[in-house]
Amino acid sequence: MKMIKLLLALVITPIVLSSCSINYDDGYMGNNEPLPQLINRYELWYVDYNRTTGNGDIPFLSRAFTISFVDGTLFANNNLVGIGSTGNGFGINIGYYDFYPETIRFFHNVYGQYNLEVHRLSANEIRLYDRSRNTSYYLIGYQRNNFNYNSLFYDNITYFLQEYKAWEKVYTSQYGALNDFDHENFLQFLSSGNNFRSSQSAPGTPVNNIYWDFTGLYGIHNIYGNPNAKNLTLDYDFWGNEAFRLTVINDSRIRLFHQASGTTYEFQGRGFIQYLKEGGQKRVKQEELKLS
Repeated sequence: MKMIKLLLALVITPIVLSSCSINYDDGYMGNNEPLPQLINRYELWYVDYNRTTGNGDIPFLSRAFTISFVDGTLFANNNLVGIGSTGNGFGINIGYYDFYPETIRFFHNVYGQYNLEVHRLSANEIRLYDRSRNTSYYLIGYQRNNFNYNSLFYDNITYFLQEYKAWEKVYTSQYGALNDFDHENFLQFLSSGNNFRSSQSAPGTPVNNIYWDFTGLYGIHNIYGNPNAKNLTLDYDFWGNEAFRLTVINDSRIRLFHQASGTTYEFQGRGFIQYLKEGGQKRVKQEELKLS
């Protein structure tokens, strides 16, 4: 597993492209640059899903964290686990593409053909517009060696937690008051409705044999001034809430600091779920990831 590292270098890009030759006067001076030259300048294009507009859906974009254009072959990172190492950082092969004036024609191996207008927004930022669905996706260009994988994890941590069938408790600190959560040995974060399950099954129990004792809803919230941690709340159906500070150790291990007792736990991911060409959960915007 790739350890989380690398620091963020964020720049914003302009682009105005379209099969119908729509142009936006946004002040960007690079609109005359050939489209292939612009796209090929960056190794990774991050899909900034929080800015997506419209009610349509382009599955291979709404399920990808990054896409890459490599000599006619289209790549995507659909998983956070392994990102930066899978496919030398590009991810997996999901199809191919062609350039046209102000348009990219995508041929996805599963979802088929999409003709998307490209609008240049800044030196490393574009908007892909699907006219038939009136839907826009915003992409930011990076090189692999300056992409902030750490930020990517924390900005999309809900999806990271869902990429394992279960999280097994592998460490409990000696300090901290006794509390009910001491008895919980497994957690599972489901992909629908912010639901979670927890289990008191014995450590080492195979994932498929875990008995899930408790269910509830979970919420993840930012911590002001600390971009490298999140607040995690587990709202048990018949128990009340448990609040933690969540940090990521690497792409298979997390740390939970139990705020009420002062106890620190570490959980290891079990049963990695790899999303291939058609896989991946459809992303939702951060404001929709609140605890109900």
